[in-house]
Amino acid sequence: MKQRNELALHLIGEVGHYFLEGNPGQVNISLHLEPDGFHLVLIDDVERSDEEIQEIGASLHRTDRPELAGYYGSMAGQEMLGQARLNLVGWQIQHGEVRRTEGGTRIDLVLGNEEFDLESSPFPGPGC
Repeated sequence: MKQRNELALHLIGEVGHYFLEGNPGQVNISLHLEPDGFHLVLIDDVERSDEEIQEIGASLHRTDRPELAGYYGSMAGQEMLGQARLNLVGWQIQHGEVRRTEGGTRIDLVLGNEEFDLESSPFPGPGC
């Protein structure tokens, strides 16, 4: 459980830093925790271009070097900016989705084992 909580905090920090770089007026963070996984939702009020949305989505689907995620994640600190932060997130999650909301951007992150039931999340799901 401690490891799950630490990973959730790490993901909140990385995506939160990314959102804050866009100078939002508001960021909402919601986390649904279960023993076998979690669903994290971050929403800001920054309208992004189609290109930016696609870049975020591509970063969240990085699966080429997951064994490096923990190593680089612990080294990242404050030095990583923008897409580099999201690349690290993409290596650590099972599913990530980005979409426009009314007046902003929403990122859904899901991490869990095979028994994690996203349908039980209280947040409208990302359509995993």
